[in-house]
Amino acid sequence: MTRAYAEARRRGLVEGRVGQGTYVRPVARPLVPGTPGGVIDMSMNMPPRFEDEQLRARMWREIAALEHTGGLELLLRYQEPGGTRVDRNAGASWLSGRLGTVPLERLLICPGAQGALLALLGALAEPGDCVCAEALTYPGLLSALAHLRLRPVGVPMDGQGLLPAAFGEICREHRPKVLYCNPTLHNPTTATMPLERRKTLIEIARAHGVAVIEDDAYGALPRTPIPPLASLGPDVVYHVAGLAKCLAPALRIAYLVLPEGRPVSRIAGALRATAAMASPLTAAIATRWIESGTATAVLEAIRTEAAARRMIAQAVLPAEFAHIGTDGFHLWLELPAGWSRAEFVARLRTVGIGAVGSDAFAISAPPEAVRLGLGIPASGQELSAALARVAALLTESAAMSNMVV
Repeated sequence: MTRAYAEARRRGLVEGRVGQGTYVRPVARPLVPGTPGGVIDMSMNMPPRFEDEQLRARMWREIAALEHTGGLELLLRYQEPGGTRVDRNAGASWLSGRLGTVPLERLLICPGAQGALLALLGALAEPGDCVCAEALTYPGLLSALAHLRLRPVGVPMDGQGLLPAAFGEICREHRPKVLYCNPTLHNPTTATMPLERRKTLIEIARAHGVAVIEDDAYGALPRTPIPPLASLGPDVVYHVAGLAKCLAPALRIAYLVLPEGRPVSRIAGALRATAAMASPLTAAIATRWIESGTATAVLEAIRTEAAARRMIAQAVLPAEFAHIGTDGFHLWLELPAGWSRAEFVARLRTVGIGAVGSDAFAISAPPEAVRLGLGIPASGQELSAALARVAALLTESAAMSNMVV
């Protein structure tokens, strides 16, 4: 018995307490990679991690190299809102594949897409004004509208995104100041708006004097993208291109391209009022990656891994419920009859999957659907196992899954 106690103590299984005896030590349970509590939190929509160790090392080498190229200035100096000419030039280069030549005087560096949205909405609308968006839209927009006391009006959608005719009716009835939209790989539905619909939308916005904010968060992912709204309506569209979905969420850098002839000073002032400036350090990292080609390599690695994960999702989930899109890394799951979104999200949680219900995106009545991010699971194998649990739950009835007693 003495030897057994000694061996258990050596293995860290028990501990002795003077005057109290020997107790079994609590053993930390291994967690499923992803989030606290062993839950794979697929409610977050993040780019998937790629397995290219050489590319990862290259990313860190580029960051370390900033120390030898005036790096201390990045830490000890403020910069003008809108960024330095060097950083704006890198941003213009990054966007050239989608927008062509971008004049530097129309481009600003912002502290992430959310920072750009907050500055734009504050500059383009007054409290109480109407702002249009897809009926299902980015939750960060809804937060910004509530903060600025702006009135959201949802524009009906179909499988190809926002309906221009419905937008025209809203323009006549509500006279919105701004239309926010996410035409490429729409969050959450994955829809991509076709070219002719984009052209019609621009014509309507122009006719009614509505400023358009194009959130092109996923625009870098397609290898053959449809022209952005900003290239079709450079006189009315504010183009926001964040780096979170195509490079790294932690950079918190977005490039904002203003419409032709619009004063930069007004938006730069709004950026100063809301965030002072984008981080010079992270802007410099983005610039370094773009100039060295590292950014292009990272984007390609994300595209490749995202494609592999979409194939897994297509193989595991029934096509009649899962809308996966063509180039992204999230999916929109419409639920079978009998399931409510709240019940489905709660039941998923019991089998170790985190998902976000449609309520988070809805301006009006939310549909019975949930969004799942494919990027959080640590590997394709883990993603396959997680989606198998989702698929199994879809075959059950809500009544069978009810655990209330």
